[in-house]
Amino acid sequence: MNRHLPSRHPLSRRRPSRAAIIRQLDDQVVKRGMRLLLRLGVAPNAFALVETTGRRTGLPRQTPVGNGLIDDTFWLIAARGEAAHYVRNLRDTPGVRVKIGRTWSRGIAEVLPDDNPDQRLAQILANFGWLRRLDAKALESSIRLLGTTPVVVRITLGGAS
Repeated sequence: MNRHLPSRHPLSRRRPSRAAIIRQLDDQVVKRGMRLLLRLGVAPNAFALVETTGRRTGLPRQTPVGNGLIDDTFWLIAARGEAAHYVRNLRDTPGVRVKIGRTWSRGIAEVLPDDNPDQRLAQILANFGWLRRLDAKALESSIRLLGTTPVVVRITLGGAS
């Protein structure tokens, strides 16, 4: 007896999409490893940790990002755009912390949907070395593979915490 289940049946197995596999790999391997290195303060200076407050739990949530510090402003490009959990968190609670190296700084975040992510990334990269440029290539590949619309976030830093 052939027991093939229709594709809409809740017990049928659907193959995950390519985008879902990439997101899972990014979340479970890349970000988890980088988050650990950043927490320990041993990650390369090309990366930073942004801590937001969970919009549902109220708990601190830490996300590894590319270092975008220029003067007293931290710029970041959220590859998943408005759908990124940390972007939604900081929209609800704009007070954040940023860790670069072993130093935490407090800041206020603002999502800038009208800012051009390509131009902003070029500005960020003009201030950093080869590893940050390599991370930017990974960011661009991720955006292309996931088919997302990135968004720029500006964090105005106000001192150590």
